[in-house]
Amino acid sequence: MAIDFADKMMDITENKLPQNGHYRLKEQIESASISVPSNIAEGKGRWSKKEFVHFLYISRGSLFETVSLLTIITKRNYISEKESNDMIQKAVEISKALN
Repeated sequence: MAIDFADKMMDITENKLPQNGHYRLKEQIESASISVPSNIAEGKGRWSKKEFVHFLYISRGSLFETVSLLTIITKRNYISEKESNDMIQKAVEISKALN
């Protein structure tokens, strides 16, 4: 679920954002969205449940960061409200799983 979310965000940055400029915005969206599944995986590889939970918290923070960036690119009309709402709904599902 989180990997599919990150993959879709990569599609958005590659295909929906302007090709010239906004490099920092693209990098930030990609970094935040990729951090979601990456931190889940890293936490799973740790030795203790406490460490795993710590990485789930980090993952959840990255997820919320991604949602805020989605809101920005939606306000700038780079993606449609529908596409944004679909991605936010996926983020809500991931957030519930992380909780």
